[in-house]
Amino acid sequence: MVLPVYLYGHPVIRKETEEIDASYPQLKELIANMYETMYATEGIGLAAPQIGLSIRLIVIDASPMAEYFPDCEGKKLTLINPVLEVLEDGPKQTREEGCLSLPGIHEPVPRIEKIHLKWLDEDFVAHDEVIEGYLSRVVQHEYDHLEGKVFIDRISPIRKQLIKSKLVNIIKGRVRCDYRVKATPVKK
Repeated sequence: MVLPVYLYGHPVIRKETEEIDASYPQLKELIANMYETMYATEGIGLAAPQIGLSIRLIVIDASPMAEYFPDCEGKKLTLINPVLEVLEDGPKQTREEGCLSLPGIHEPVPRIEKIHLKWLDEDFVAHDEVIEGYLSRVVQHEYDHLEGKVFIDRISPIRKQLIKSKLVNIIKGRVRCDYRVKATPVKK
């Protein structure tokens, strides 16, 4: 089932998430729905807060980026309770990022593209890897959602000021998307 994507401005986007375990209700179905939603929206990653859930769960399929970034070839990951450490010995790269929760906004974001990541997969098997290149950027972008952050938190104040009207329009639900969305609740 394709789920609505929660937009910037909705409180769930800024809420820190909680760990889950194998007893989480209908977890396999939720993961399948997250992948279906990600593919339907032409995304390469989706974090649980983007579908309204404050849990530590991410799905990624970076394969569509493999033409430009070979490290993404065949990289389909389900990350449960991930723990991420940016490894400071890598160079900082600035690349454009966008987000399903911030439709129409793409900004250059500096990141070190080398991380140490620990996570559980959909079968609760533990993984521990160093990930480099564009895939590490994708993981960091989605991981930020679990920490209540979005990519525009990492851009310069000047760039943020330049997109302020676009952000206001997203918060007010005045944005066109090719996918179902859930905007900020209207205050009464």
